Amino acid sequence: MLIKYSFAFASLLFFFIGCSDTQQKTQQQKTQPLQVDIITVEKKNVPIWVTYTGKTKASSSQEVRARVSGILEKRYFKDGAYVHKGEKLFKIEQSSYKAALKMAYAQKAQDRAALHLAHANVKRYAPLVQEGLAPRATLEEYQAKEASLRAILLGDDAKIARAKLDLSYTTIKAPISGYISVRYVDVGNLVGKTEATLLTTIVQYNPLYAYFSPSQKDVAMFNKYKIKQNPDAFIEVEGTQERIRLDGYVDFSNNIVDPLTSTISMRAVIDNKDAKILPGSFVYVHIFITDKQPFIMIPPEVIFHDQLGAYVYTVDNNNTLQRADITTGYGTRHYVAVTQGLKSGDKVVVSSLMKLQQKLAVIPHDVTKERGIDAILNKNNLIPSSQQKED
Repeated sequence: MLIKYSFAFASLLFFFIGCSDTQQKTQQQKTQPLQVDIITVEKKNVPIWVTYTGKTKASSSQEVRARVSGILEKRYFKDGAYVHKGEKLFKIEQSSYKAALKMAYAQKAQDRAALHLAHANVKRYAPLVQEGLAPRATLEEYQAKEASLRAILLGDDAKIARAKLDLSYTTIKAPISGYISVRYVDVGNLVGKTEATLLTTIVQYNPLYAYFSPSQKDVAMFNKYKIKQNPDAFIEVEGTQERIRLDGYVDFSNNIVDPLTSTISMRAVIDNKDAKILPGSFVYVHIFITDKQPFIMIPPEVIFHDQLGAYVYTVDNNNTLQRADITTGYGTRHYVAVTQGLKSGDKVVVSSLMKLQQKLAVIPHDVTKERGIDAILNKNNLIPSSQQKED
């Protein structure tokens, strides 16, 4: 019996010793400082971009129509292909127009022969009239005939030019370079008989226009703070695989305010040489305003919100977390301006956000070069072209 109690006591002792070790290890884990990444904020000039929704439009859209009548004989392009300016698209039967041109040449030759005869008569009768051997009225008739034939020859030249023009219209060429639509009329059909038949259309994607409508107040802000006559711009659209970005600049602002919306239509010219975005697409238009205004900027994802407002966690000189209540101003999805609550040199925590709490001891790692505002600007190509040239 004594042996049994001794064994039970020993088992109980080992159990409490094991629990004590586990609690001690857990306590050590709880008190071990949390490793966090921090960025050191600084008040400095930051490029300011504003974002609007917009819609793209082709920089040029041309209708291709038949300018003379006839049977459509040939088509030289494939539907949807890229065509160059001056490239042949259609051919209308030419036989009647070639015949008309030959008739115009023949008429001119006939009238030129008549002119030669009239000129010869004038030369023959002029000396006779001077000597009184022929009536002056006859000479004047020949002179009038000569003048009339010279005018007729000018008309013949005009008819030849018109016949050549009509013949040239039978070969229909691309008025611009761009992507062609489908053919609206098949070969073998009569076109241009009662109207200028629409045959196809061509749209030019490069450059591409992006129209957007900032408020009247925003436009006034642009004009006040912009540092370039044609501010840098870029558009973005969510693709199925990636976010597509194309760069450009603002080239147009309307001279009237829409009375219904109090907005002003503006346009950005976008480089779209690879035709990544088509006309009619809804896009985000980003407009560069200035980089001459100082701000403290932080990534938006490090900002917390509760009933007291917005706040971030900073690391003090004792490597302890401190809550910093902040007031935010202008912001985008890349960065947010902090107008109150932070100062240059503050260390803002940007990692392990779900584990942070007031007064928690941490081991900070400065990642300002990798995740600070300059890194964000470079990663997202938010450095305006003028500043890149200066750098």
